[in-house]
Amino acid sequence: MSQLEVKNISKAFGGVKAIDNFSFAVGQHDIVGIIGPNGAGKTTAFNLLTGVYPLDSGQVLLNGTDISKLPQHEIARAGMARTFQNIRLFRGLSVLENVMTAADPYSPYNLLDVLFYSSRKRHNEEAARKQGSEYLKIVGLEGYENERPESLPYGLQRKLEIARALATNPKVLLLDEPAAGLNPSEVREFIELVKRLHKQFDFSIIIIEHRLEVIMELSSQIFVLNFGKLLASGTPSEVVGNKAVTEAYLGEEDESCLI
Repeated sequence: MSQLEVKNISKAFGGVKAIDNFSFAVGQHDIVGIIGPNGAGKTTAFNLLTGVYPLDSGQVLLNGTDISKLPQHEIARAGMARTFQNIRLFRGLSVLENVMTAADPYSPYNLLDVLFYSSRKRHNEEAARKQGSEYLKIVGLEGYENERPESLPYGLQRKLEIARALATNPKVLLLDEPAAGLNPSEVREFIELVKRLHKQFDFSIIIIEHRLEVIMELSSQIFVLNFGKLLASGTPSEVVGNKAVTEAYLGEEDESCLI
């Protein structure tokens, strides 16, 4: 059974089709990759899946339930979490508070509890604090709870985004270029972190990434976008050997220039 089914989704901005009848499926507990040249529509696809942009057409099913027309917060509640290509952390909040904000919408208290800081509010806040600390420990940020996120090195900010996504208890985790800006040792560490999280939490993962070493090692299947359309799909070895994929990245070879 598919954890996520994406059926013929499309999105145009003005007269430009950013996503054109893109379909794919992610099995339960799978890791899949989405690759393509710059401007291929990868991040736009993520924005459609998570409700940032409304679909022009098509359907998104999460565990068989249509989430296509839900607002962003309800899609998150349904089990879809993401990180961003450009890191989006809350300045002015501590590292721990950044993680706690993701858990807050799931806390069973109301406005009166907040106004009077009731025992129920205090209990839920303490539970969120404890759980947030645990997520930080899992991603390797133990001891950074009281730091400001903007003071962290870039690689640790990436980890913080993942910890915050974990706090929503996702069924599907979307990672948008999570290795961007990382040095080779950090990339290796990130790959091992994703493997460990996948094993521990058993959710499905979709990765957009330009570093093919990340995609090749983590993904069981790869979908290739080009100008908003699905160009190819298959196992990592099948995609790497696909001539159309090579041409999309490098351009078609001009035989007249060959010696």
